[in-house]
Amino acid sequence: MVEIDEKQREKIRKEAKQIIDDFARALDKVKIKPGKEKKELGGFREEGAGRKSNSDFRKIMFENAPHKSGDSIIAEKKSW
Repeated sequence: MVEIDEKQREKIRKEAKQIIDDFARALDKVKIKPGKEKKELGGFREEGAGRKSNSDFRKIMFENAPHKSGDSIIAEKKSW
């Protein structure tokens, strides 16, 4: 590692300070337009009890499922 004498350190500090000050002045000149306020999001359903399931559909789904465990269908991930 190269040793830097105090004179070079001070020069580097002054250059770094100048860069930061120039950057701060440049940021002061930036004008940002006020953003548009977003309206309230919509399209969400109301939570509730929901509809009663079709027992025939459930029976057919479980009959067609190759792997099942009790009241659950066991399916593979990312196999296609």
